[in-house]
Order: sequence, then structure tokens, then C-alpha cells
Amino acid sequence: MPHSSDGLYLGLISGTSADGIDAALVHFTDTRPALVAGLTHAWDEPLRQRILAVAQDEERLDLDGYGQLDVAVARGFADAAQAVLAKASVDARDVRAIGSHGQTIRHRPDGEFPFTLQIGDPSVIAERTRIDTIADFRRADVAAGGQGAPLVPAFHATVLRPASGARVVLNLGGIANVTRLTPDGHVTGFDTGPANGLMDAWCLRHRGEAFDRDGMFAATGTIDTDLLAELLDDPYFVLPPPKSTGREHFHLAWLDAHPRVAEVSPEDVQATLMALSAISIGDAIRLYASDATDVIACGGGVHNAALMRAIESRLEGRTLQVSSAFGIDPDLMEAMGFAWLAFRRLRGEPGNLPAVTGARGPRLLGALYAAP
Repeated sequence: MPHSSDGLYLGLISGTSADGIDAALVHFTDTRPALVAGLTHAWDEPLRQRILAVAQDEERLDLDGYGQLDVAVARGFADAAQAVLAKASVDARDVRAIGSHGQTIRHRPDGEFPFTLQIGDPSVIAERTRIDTIADFRRADVAAGGQGAPLVPAFHATVLRPASGARVVLNLGGIANVTRLTPDGHVTGFDTGPANGLMDAWCLRHRGEAFDRDGMFAATGTIDTDLLAELLDDPYFVLPPPKSTGREHFHLAWLDAHPRVAEVSPEDVQATLMALSAISIGDAIRLYASDATDVIACGGGVHNAALMRAIESRLEGRTLQVSSAFGIDPDLMEAMGFAWLAFRRLRGEPGNLPAVTGARGPRLLGALYAAP
């Protein structure tokens, strides 16, 4: 008999690059997901620029500014939800719940007062879509001593568990994270450091373009080994997992703080940033998933052919594939993951993996905001 929580769920997320709101409409039957429709909904550009400025600490918000941005982001998320419903010709009444990750503007899971902050008022989303909305997925894990991230490795285990041997799932967003999967269901994972975020920001500064299409900007430059050594010297790279990071750490001010940057041409900096991403990813896999035989990539970075080649060169013979080869749209993996977390929440089942986040135990993630 179908579980009472089976049915259609809608996942929403905007990642650290804030390059768009990913929306995925997913059908679940006893935890098995099937993508019904998906899309990436563009941000209003002035709003996107403000999100990035706040996330990089270039703009400080007063309470009024915070409240207004919270609502503006929520309206964008609601628009994305309505767009994917229209694409699928699905009525909002047929969707059990929305799982909204929100937009991270600060992530500080360590220290005396650990916290993580995602905006996009879920009450606004529920009101505008007329769909129950589950949000605020990360804070319960942080309250339990965890990193609150990454959360999608549990979903990776649901859809990409290997039949034999160990496997890595590599998410290439603004930040990169890796998930190690085994046939027996053991899962580990963590954020490795930058993927696209620094390259995107540097490309926008020097080319006026939001991202480096196919790595063409980086291809015009040469890796500066002195700068690369300075960047790789950041303490984050040698921290043992569990660990997580974001734009509040790896941003342009962090890059500019390295004296060598001012002495290197913009294209050489871009080439060096690509090397930084590839090397830090390769090192993480070598150290913490050395038994993995294949790597499955997802996220926006899979479209950067030069980055994919650079990563593959650091994988020591492991095969690198894109998740589309396994029937999962690489651009929608995370959005599907948050639909799955909403599904778990309605089933009353934990959403975190303590082995990944370091939390004291399994926790029910997300709060329910009822639709009118």
C-alpha cells in the first residue's frame, strides 16, 4: 500500500554562486524518485548582485534591509516553483510539499555560537504557491553540533549507490563537495573548497561575464605556481572532515588578500583558480576516498569542459562521468535532493547523516509552513 507521504514534491535551491534558482518537480514512491520536470529560473539581476554582495560581506544589512531581502528572495523562489508547475502542467493542489533550501548568506558552523543562515521567507512561498513549504533544513543539524552541510550526500546514496566498490559523487557548484558511497550504504562527504565561485567572481570582475564559458578565459592564461602555492596554503584545505565552507570564506576579498594576485595578469589568475579547484578536489578524493574507482559529477561546473579536464587529470586514473549518464540531470541534483528532504520530513524520518556532518545523531530536518 502506498505510504501516505508518497506523491509529488517540489525542490528549490539557489547555490553559493546564486546563478539561478533550480526547481525540480519529483515524484516519490517509497523513496524512489522520478523527475517530472525541472528548470533553472533566472534571478532578477539587481537582486542577484545584492545577494552576492551580502554573502561576500561587501554590503552590510540593517534589520529593514534583511527583512526586505528575505521577502524578495522568497518571491523569486515562489516564481520558480510556479514556473516549473506550468512547465509540467501540474496543479499546485497535486503537490504534497515544497522543500526550499533558500539562499545561504552566511554559514558559520564553528565557534562559540555556530549558525547557518538561509533566507527566502517560507511563509511567503507557501502563501504565493498555495503549497505547504518545508524550509530551514540546516539549522537542526548545526544545533546538534554538526556542520549543517553538505546535506545532499544522503540523496546521492539513494540514487547512485554503487553495486560494487566505492564511488565518489562530486558536486561542482560555487563550492565543491564530495560524497563517498559504498554498496553497504556507508556514506561520508564534505566540502572540498572552491569549484566555480571564485572563477565566476573573477570572470565577472575582469570580463563582465557571470561565468567563464567552457573555461575560455582560463585557457588564455598560464598557472602561476607561486600564487597557487599561496592559495593552497589556506588552512581549510588541511582541516579533516567533517567540514563545510562557503562564499563567506572563499570570495574575492580572500583572493585579493594574497599579495601575488596584484602581480599576475587576470587570465593567469583565472587559470590558477581553475587549478586550485582541480587540485583541492583531487587531493580530497585521494585522501578520503582512495578506494573509489569512479567519480560522478553534477552541478553547473560539469558544463565547463576545461575544468572537467583539469579535475580528471587529478583523479589518478579514476573514471569521470556526468550524472546524466545515470539518468539524473546534473543541474537538478541538488533541487531533487531538497524535494527528497521534504519527503523525508513528512515521513518523520531523519534527513542528516552524522557521519557526514558530524552531528551528535540523526535529526528531523526542516520546519513546516502551512499553505493557506
